[in-house]
Amino acid sequence: MQALHGAKNVSVTIKTLAEIEKMRVAGRLAADVLDMISEYVAPGVTTGELNERCHRYITQHQQAIPAPLNYQGFPKSICTSVNHQVCHGIPGDRVLRSGDILNIDVTIIKDGYHGDTSKMFLLGNTKPFCNRLVDVAQQALWLGIRQVRPGLQLGDLGYCIQRYVEQHRFSVVRDYCGHGIGRCFHEDPQVLHYGKPGTGLALQPGMTFTIEPMVNAGKSAIRVLPDQWTVVTKDRKLSAQWEHTILCTETGYEVLTLRAEEQALAEQN
Repeated sequence: MQALHGAKNVSVTIKTLAEIEKMRVAGRLAADVLDMISEYVAPGVTTGELNERCHRYITQHQQAIPAPLNYQGFPKSICTSVNHQVCHGIPGDRVLRSGDILNIDVTIIKDGYHGDTSKMFLLGNTKPFCNRLVDVAQQALWLGIRQVRPGLQLGDLGYCIQRYVEQHRFSVVRDYCGHGIGRCFHEDPQVLHYGKPGTGLALQPGMTFTIEPMVNAGKSAIRVLPDQWTVVTKDRKLSAQWEHTILCTETGYEVLTLRAEEQALAEQN
């Protein structure tokens, strides 16, 4: 995800058919990494071990590049955000425990194009409240995805997500947002997960971007740890996030990072 920045001239890249096909390939590979790592996410495993497995899989099996590695100084190949960590958690020696919730965020580069996606994992015996938070975050993502079509204004997309999350008495992080994606990791437009109906950029066919709402159990306020990357909730309450890379088509949308386990969600109206 991208840190929210101030208003500026927006220069959106409309992808060609050839570029869209490369985005499809990158998206499938990113989804495949999450499928691969799922069986290794368990209590007793360190986030560093998960990073090493993903790194080897991306570089050796997929013959691709892990986009986060050395991106603006980020030291690892994936992001692992545990419990009250909102995003950009750095894999390391932390041992995962039963009851934890974990987000793994994967971005790969293949043939010059990026695929970006993340998934929540529930470890061992999680509390019902944790399960509800994770579910609301996932439903919020898909609610936003289903809005995507030519002419939709981004303010409507953000408002749809915000309203759903707040109806469940959670909050949406406002300091970070989704983003355009393609040859660059972060392109225009910014995709906010809150907003005002009838405002914002109108979507066009050929636009590719991420939707990735960060949903907090408490207040929306966040802070960045001294490592200059890991974002946590100020009130230390839990946070959950899911992410997909989306293509706006002539008639609606295509989820470029769809996993097989999500087929039922994808088929809902």
